[in-house]
Amino acid sequence: MKKEKAPLGLYIHIPFCRQKCAYCDFYSLPSREDKMDAYTDALIRHIREVAPRTESHRVDTVYFGGGTPSYLGAERLRSILRAVMKGCPVTRDAEITLEANPDSACDIKALRTLRRAGFNRLSLGVQSADDGLLRAIGRIHTFAQVQQSVTAARKAGFRNISMDLIYGLPGQTMQQWEDTLSAVIALAPEHISCYGLKLEPGTPLYERRLEETFPDDDAQADMYLYAVTALEQNGYGQYEISNFAKPGYESRHNLKYWRMQEYAGFGPGAHSDFGGVRYAYVRDLDGYIGGRLILSESESDATLTRDYEYVMLSLRTAEGIDRRYFETTYRQRFQPMEELLVQYERAGLACRTENGWRLTPRGFLVSNSIIVALEDALAQQKLRREQAVASGNYRVF
Repeated sequence: MKKEKAPLGLYIHIPFCRQKCAYCDFYSLPSREDKMDAYTDALIRHIREVAPRTESHRVDTVYFGGGTPSYLGAERLRSILRAVMKGCPVTRDAEITLEANPDSACDIKALRTLRRAGFNRLSLGVQSADDGLLRAIGRIHTFAQVQQSVTAARKAGFRNISMDLIYGLPGQTMQQWEDTLSAVIALAPEHISCYGLKLEPGTPLYERRLEETFPDDDAQADMYLYAVTALEQNGYGQYEISNFAKPGYESRHNLKYWRMQEYAGFGPGAHSDFGGVRYAYVRDLDGYIGGRLILSESESDATLTRDYEYVMLSLRTAEGIDRRYFETTYRQRFQPMEELLVQYERAGLACRTENGWRLTPRGFLVSNSIIVALEDALAQQKLRREQAVASGNYRVF
């Protein structure tokens, strides 16, 4: 019987944007429009070089992220996607996502060009429905443009639209957050992501953190829990800490990261987990254009701690951790972690599933500390096993 080819996702980084947002620490570059054509050529060249390595896979997701990919322009995006389609085994039902800011996604003609080229999912960076809050974080669009972009996208044939939102913004009240959710739900996107604001060192918002008033931890927790309830009531199931979707519209590409499936990245700053190696390219636009594909990091399967990653990533999802899969795949006993999960269950932070455990919405709020505790329990078990092996007492694990 012919073996089914393994799935593979492609991530294509577009580092250009009109203006850097005050909270953004991604590799994005404003005022570099003069490099767009050369960068497009470099991406296509890189895709063609890697394409032969994808032949043993089936490419079922392609994700254009940034930056602001839509800012690159429909014709350049179409040429990049054409190179992917021509060189890689892209499946007929592949999910092909384009990130866009609303101000650069209102042109019906351009959106139709993209839809006909093969893009079938549009991810809009909305962040808030309050124009004052948008200005406070350096966004250059208005909510009216969000509405215009959704109307244009629907007319262009997009049937899968996602919207990114941020809570915990400077001066943001619960009422403003509730109003944002209501306004976005009214636009009926298929997918909504809700992220808590993170103040990243080196960003303008971080530099003026002492001058701004931010919702405290309790207020952010209330905003998050409100979103979980409101979205659930309106048909958006939570399938990951920050992500909600109508049935069948979960982001297939992002699920690859959480399910530890393979993906190959293209562009400066892009990450990959492909062919048994995890690697990333340096953040150097000019170097990339010049063909210098320098790695900023590289780690093979032999040195990767996949068991720890499985615990961390699976507990981000509503599916949770599969006890039997963990024990069979990583040859580790689940019991030390289960003893902790029982305690978290009593505190309302975790719950049992048919195959194992998952975190509750309140558990998601403190997931980092829970995951650290579980990984510590796993590390202690490994240490005891190593000591047992060294002493010849093989039954002590």
